[in-house]
Amino acid sequence: MGSKWRKAKLALGLNLCVYVPRTLDDSAAPSSERLSDAALLSPTNWDSRPMTPTPSSHGLRLAKSGSKPSKQTCSICLTKMKQGGGHAIFTAECSHSFHFHCISSNVKHGNQLCPVCRAKWKEIPFQAPTLDPLPGRASVGWPQTDAMMTVVHRLPPPPRRDRRHVVPLLQVPEPSVFNDDESLDLQPAFAERSSGNKIAAGHNAGKIVEIKTYPEVSAASRSNSYDNFTVLVHLKAGATVARENPRGNLASLPQLSQTPRAPVDLVTVLDISGSMAGTKLALLKRAMGFVIQNLGSNDRLSVIAFSSTARRLFSLRRMSDAGRQHALQAVNSLVANGGTNIAEGLRKGAKVMEERREKNPVASIILLSDGQDTYTVSGSSGNQPQPNYQLLLPLSIHGGDNAGFQIPVHAFGFGADHDASSMHSISEISGGTFSFIETEAVIQDAFAQCIGGLLSVVVQELQVGIECMHPSIHLGSLKAGSYPSRVMADTRSGFIDVGDLYADEERDFLVSINVPAESSMNQTSLLKVRCAYRDPITKEMTTLESAEIKLERPEISGEAVVSIEVDRQRNRLQAAEAMSQARTVAERGDLAGAASILENCRRLLSETVSAKSHDRLCIALDAELKEMQERMASRHVYEASGRAYILSGLSSHSWQRATARGDSTDGSSLVQSYQTPSMTEMLTRSQATFLGSPSAQRLIQPLWSFGSQPKPR
Repeated sequence: MGSKWRKAKLALGLNLCVYVPRTLDDSAAPSSERLSDAALLSPTNWDSRPMTPTPSSHGLRLAKSGSKPSKQTCSICLTKMKQGGGHAIFTAECSHSFHFHCISSNVKHGNQLCPVCRAKWKEIPFQAPTLDPLPGRASVGWPQTDAMMTVVHRLPPPPRRDRRHVVPLLQVPEPSVFNDDESLDLQPAFAERSSGNKIAAGHNAGKIVEIKTYPEVSAASRSNSYDNFTVLVHLKAGATVARENPRGNLASLPQLSQTPRAPVDLVTVLDISGSMAGTKLALLKRAMGFVIQNLGSNDRLSVIAFSSTARRLFSLRRMSDAGRQHALQAVNSLVANGGTNIAEGLRKGAKVMEERREKNPVASIILLSDGQDTYTVSGSSGNQPQPNYQLLLPLSIHGGDNAGFQIPVHAFGFGADHDASSMHSISEISGGTFSFIETEAVIQDAFAQCIGGLLSVVVQELQVGIECMHPSIHLGSLKAGSYPSRVMADTRSGFIDVGDLYADEERDFLVSINVPAESSMNQTSLLKVRCAYRDPITKEMTTLESAEIKLERPEISGEAVVSIEVDRQRNRLQAAEAMSQARTVAERGDLAGAASILENCRRLLSETVSAKSHDRLCIALDAELKEMQERMASRHVYEASGRAYILSGLSSHSWQRATARGDSTDGSSLVQSYQTPSMTEMLTRSQATFLGSPSAQRLIQPLWSFGSQPKPR
């Protein structure tokens, strides 16, 4: 190839041997396009001082003379490339710069295109076999703050004879049956390692689920009967997170408790269509690097990449050190091109789950797309009915009409052009959540929040049973959001299928009953609540029940004081109903009518007991409804963000689970009412990787103190 090794003086003051490519074929990308792409990732403020002379027109870029660090950003890992950071910097002739270890890892699988501008390189950089320090100096220690890439740094270079014949990942033959998942080989008590940090949801020897009940009033005149009396059933999973060093820096992030947790089988289904090229794909790679680094050695991961077709990048394998190395290599090799075939991506993801030989206790699929599926469903128009989005989901995921949820799909709609309706439907049908990622930079935080929950499951197969105690009482309705619920034919009992709970998660359900008049009794027995669930670690089934819910029946009662807990949940359900109605009206083109529905709901909420008590959830609901109104200002705004924002809000309220909405997952946001400590901790970890920026300092501050703030239920 005519390549040569050169000695170059780096910013860290060491002489390192690096490979410098000599030529580049730039014809694949016009200069105007390259400049446009480069502008997306180039720094806005360059130091005008002279550069130390470079050995060639492109290749290894040396540090600037002087002490001021460069503000340029590596287009792969998106961290700053600065003087003294311990990283060699490679600058291609197309002007895009990368950390040398990032780009050498990126090209290991045969990718010879610039990740940003798509210019084709005739020669590609490889990591040198050794990095020999100067005599008397210690070996280079790569900074541990770059969590995503620390595993890649230790990868051995490919044998010299193999460097010219690397087959790109998407060309590797795929087995017909995905039964090649790595053996679980669980460590004792499922103790997990996660990049040196213990991410754990604890196993409690005591009660894991707590039941509380609240009648809408504590006393009612015995001479009166009530046809629509409300009882709140409140459930909370056990708290498991213990924090240390809440003000620690990136090198000593707060450690979570080392109690065991249930390991996860996770399949990520990633859109790599042409519209993901450039910054989007770079940010997706970074987010996946964060996920990989925060999975434990007993967790297993498989990645499906889809565009016009879908391909499994690697089998379901444990995230041991070797597993992380392989996963990071595979993700870094991704190249964006082609169309958007979501159904094929989900089919491959489901196939991994279906055909695995062994199963971890927790299983989930994460789907990310920035476009619309044009291969399986067609959009509605005129008098045509809404598309059948269930066609996008394999039967094994949604289980058909007569089966419960099997594998939840947590869907992430990326940018202004994704099909929010289809992504929301996919998540709703499967039992997952839908998150709207409006701002590209939030993608890692959105993933972090999601896996923070998945890595903290403490309850599975939770079912709530409600039984009437008084012979004259009957169930009217069970208000359970998206959770499957049913009232038995005799209307004396009912059930809600809740499924998994993350550590510290809460669920609230409103039960409507009739209350008869009493002739002489001082109390009326209303209901009893029972819960049955499986411990994901011990596999044992546990049943617990509440005390009987009783209503005091004085002969004459004073003015009834409505329970603020019941009122708060009524407001939540009323707001969610208004969101749903407004969305339906907006889809018919009547944005003014939709905004009016939201405004009327805000007015009604302001008159409630909880609003007058300045309840935080009620304030949050009002802020959320106002934001939705603003996103209905015009058809353009609604199409670009309003629809997705409303649907992600509906998903959050219907499942009572946190979702990313708009451009923030900030725990201090009034909209985020369902974040758990485990989610908050993972968000903190994610945002700590951006500690150098002012926005990161602003974002991370509320998260450290989140535990001490009053939190809405």
